[in-house]
Amino acid sequence: MTDPTPLAPWRRALVTGGAGFLGSHLCERLLDSGAEVDCADNLLSGSRENIAHLEGRAGFRFVECDISSPECPHLLTGPYDLVLHFACCASPVDYLRLPLETLDAGSLGTRNVLAVAERDQARFLLASTSEVYGDPLVHPQREDYWGNVNPVGPRSVYDESKRFSEALVTAHVRTRGADAGIVRLFNTYGPRMRAHDGRAVPTFVCQALAGEPLTVAGDGSQTRSLCYVDDTVEGVLLVASSRSVRPVNIGGSDEVTVGDIARRVVELTGSSSRIEFVERPTDDPQRRRPDTRLARELLGWTPRVPWEEGIKQTIAYFATARPTRQPAPQL
Repeated sequence: MTDPTPLAPWRRALVTGGAGFLGSHLCERLLDSGAEVDCADNLLSGSRENIAHLEGRAGFRFVECDISSPECPHLLTGPYDLVLHFACCASPVDYLRLPLETLDAGSLGTRNVLAVAERDQARFLLASTSEVYGDPLVHPQREDYWGNVNPVGPRSVYDESKRFSEALVTAHVRTRGADAGIVRLFNTYGPRMRAHDGRAVPTFVCQALAGEPLTVAGDGSQTRSLCYVDDTVEGVLLVASSRSVRPVNIGGSDEVTVGDIARRVVELTGSSSRIEFVERPTDDPQRRRPDTRLARELLGWTPRVPWEEGIKQTIAYFATARPTRQPAPQL
């Protein structure tokens, strides 16, 4: 990889959901860039293990709080010049287990964190998702596509919480002049994912390492566009630095089937595992690939890590601490 693109000289940043998979990588990158970082997390789906290597570093502070609660903003003392709102249950296992908490994070939580950013006149960036497009009827998905979402399906607690978050951020921009943007993330993967979160990559890798069948949903023909975590972090921080108020897609450029991901994981691990087909989740998108022209033209961003190289690095991570049980993927 080439060196990361220089970013804005943030002095102090708040990362909500900072003990999660992606949030912890953002905290680390911001610290490495010279910023002080407050990491806020209620540890419902995040883990102190993800930030253990950061807690002894100067300028890093962990704040355990639920951003949906009225007390949390008072604990986030700042002052901040960057607020990254990444607190939400992003994996199907979590948001199906915690539907009301997921909706609260997108509604009350987003409003609370926007208030913190407004208090400090900070740049605010919402982590949204490809799930706002639902099971898309347009391919690839552009930022101006409104989506095809089932508002009462089992996935709706996540899809609609993010769609509401986007509407709330947009209203703050239009009516209060907030310096706020939205980044829509597609299928990020890599080290620090939880083995049991139900998404395809960690599930397949851990099953292959354990010699268990790889549980592929449906017939495996549905597609995903994987983006390695380092590339996603780079894209997120470039959107933050750009001051763009428009939603920006950040995701992989290689569209692959879930079945192909599973078969390649078996090959790369040298596993003897077989492929086992299981029931496909309700409202599981058939095709998913971002149109990233806006990110390329606005930010000069393109993903650098080929998906197979990222899979190798993810395998190396999970091989050091092999879990035991994995649910079927819900990605």
